[in-house]
Amino acid sequence: MLNYFFKKQLRLSDSTSFQDVFNGSVKKKNTLEISILGRFNLLGHPRLGLSIPRKNIKHAHNRNLIKRLVRETFRLLQYKLLSMDFVVIAKKNILFLNNTRIIDMLNSLWSNYYR
Repeated sequence: MLNYFFKKQLRLSDSTSFQDVFNGSVKKKNTLEISILGRFNLLGHPRLGLSIPRKNIKHAHNRNLIKRLVRETFRLLQYKLLSMDFVVIAKKNILFLNNTRIIDMLNSLWSNYYR
């Protein structure tokens, strides 16, 4: 039985990990609302980092909502994803979508990174 926890080992925690993904991203997928940058790792499992700029999304409750939705979709798909480091960047247009549309868009973006 697979466990679908979002443990610390599945997170990008330090700035060097983020910089490695920003500087050496291999796979980039963009929409008007969100971008996903990906870089292969040797850990055997995917890791997730979130970049939700205050400049793009002003209110904290909206930033927290987007973070929750991204983490939830990543958590449910973690066993289907390649072993890569991902950074998800939210853009201003994401505020115009409702939660189900955001989840559908994230699922379609994550499908580009399946094993």
